[in-house]
Amino acid sequence: MSHTSARPAAAGSAAPPRANAVVAVLALAGIVVSLMQTLVIPIVPELPKLLHAPASDTAWAVTATLLAAAVATPVVGRLGDMFGKRRMLLTSVVLLVAGSVVCAFSDSLIPMVVGRALQGLAAAVVPLGISIMRDVLPADRLAGSTALMSASLGVGGALGLPSAAFIADNFDWHFLFWTSAVLGVVSFLLILLIVPESATRSGGRFDLVGSLGLSAGLLSLLLAVSKGSDWGWTSGTTLGLFAASALVLLAWGWWELRSEQPLVDLRTTARPQVLFTNMASIALGFSMFAMSLVLPQLLQLPTQTGYGLGKSMMTVGLVLAPQGLVMMAMAPLSAAITRTRGPKVTLMTGTLIVASGYALNILLMSQVWHLVLVSCVIGAGIGFTYGALPALIMGAVDPAQTGAANSLNTLMRSLGTSFASAIAGVVLAQMTTNFGSAALPSENGFKTVMALGAGAALLAFLIATFIPARRAPGAADAAPAARP
Repeated sequence: MSHTSARPAAAGSAAPPRANAVVAVLALAGIVVSLMQTLVIPIVPELPKLLHAPASDTAWAVTATLLAAAVATPVVGRLGDMFGKRRMLLTSVVLLVAGSVVCAFSDSLIPMVVGRALQGLAAAVVPLGISIMRDVLPADRLAGSTALMSASLGVGGALGLPSAAFIADNFDWHFLFWTSAVLGVVSFLLILLIVPESATRSGGRFDLVGSLGLSAGLLSLLLAVSKGSDWGWTSGTTLGLFAASALVLLAWGWWELRSEQPLVDLRTTARPQVLFTNMASIALGFSMFAMSLVLPQLLQLPTQTGYGLGKSMMTVGLVLAPQGLVMMAMAPLSAAITRTRGPKVTLMTGTLIVASGYALNILLMSQVWHLVLVSCVIGAGIGFTYGALPALIMGAVDPAQTGAANSLNTLMRSLGTSFASAIAGVVLAQMTTNFGSAALPSENGFKTVMALGAGAALLAFLIATFIPARRAPGAADAAPAARP
C-alpha cells in the first residue's frame, strides 16, 4: 500500500509565493512541448531529400515521437508521483533539449529518428504540470490554472505551425530544432527558479515489469495503427502486431491487478468518474485530430480541384493560429462553468461545440474565412474539454496518484488521435478524385472525415453522460485527499 508523505496543498493551504508565475511557467513548458511536435510538420515532405532516405523511412521521424511519447507518458507520470513531479518535469525538459540538439546536428536518418524519439519522451510535461498545480495551488485557483495548462497543448500547436513555416521558408531547416532547444533551456531555467517541488509523494517501488509490459503493448498497438496503411491492414505484420498487443496488454492487466505497487492502479481507473472520462478522452482525441488532418489539406490542394484553396503552408499556419488563442481565451470561461456547474457539464458543453464546428465545416469549406471560423469554433470546444478532463480525473483520485492518473488520461487522448489518423487516412485514400495523373482526396472524402469527427464528439458527449455528477473545483479534491 502506498503512503502519501505530505499535505494536499490544493485542498486549502495558502497560495505559494508567485502563484501567477508558477502557472505561467508551467503553461509555457506545455507550449514548448507542443511546439516541438509541430515544428517538423512544414519539412515532412522535404525529409527524404534532406536526410537522403526514402519517404517510407523518413516517416519514422514522426512515428518515433509518437511511440516514445506513448511509452514515456504513463511511466514518467508514475515516477513523478513517487519521486517528485518537479524533478520529473525537469528531466522531461532536459530530454526535450537533448533531442532538439541531436536533431539540429542531424543530416541523416538515424540521428534524426533518435533525436525525435528523445523529444517524444518529454510528452509528460503537461500532465505533470497539472499535477503540480493540484499540489501547490489553492482550491479557488485550480480550475482556471489547469484549464490554461491543458490549453497550452493546443496553443503551442496552433502558434507553432506558422512559426515553423516561416523558419523553414527563410532559414536553414536545422534552425527549427535550435529554436526548440533554446526554448527548452529557457523553460528549464524558469522551472528551476520558480516552480516549487510538490511534497505529495507516494513513495514505494517502481513497477518495472508493469512498465515494460505496458510499453510493449502500446508499441505493438501504435506501430500497427500508424504503419498499417503502409504495410497493408491485412498483412501478417499488421495483424501480428494487433494480436501481440492484445495478448501483452491482457497479461499486463493481470500483473497490475496482482501487484502491490502497480504502475497503473487499475482499480482506481475502474472508478466510474475515471473510467468514463478516459473513454470520452479517446473519442475526443479522435475528433480533434480529424480537423488537423482535413483543414491543412483543403487549404493546400489546387484551386482547379473545385474545393481546394491553393494556399501555402504559411497560410495554413495563419488560418489555424487563431484556434490556439481561442482555446486560451476559453480557459477562464471553462473554469467558471466547472466551479459553478461541475466539470461534467463543462466537458459535455465542449463536446457539443466541437460537433457543431464539424457540422459547420461540412457546409462552409469554400473560403479561407470559412476555415478560420470552423477552426475557432472547434478550438473553443477543445478549450472547454481540455479544461474539464483534468478536473474530472483529479476529482476522483488520491493526490499521490495525480501524476499517473493525468498521464494515463493524456495517453488516452493520444490513442484517439492515432486511431483518427489511421481511419481518416483510409477514408481519404479510398474516396479520391482524378486530378491530372494524380489521385487526390475527394470533397466527399473530406466531408466524410468531418462527419466522423462530429460523430466522435457526439460519442464523447454520450459517454460523458455516464460520469457521476460531482462538483469538482477544489472541493472535489478534499474527498480523495481524506482517504488513506
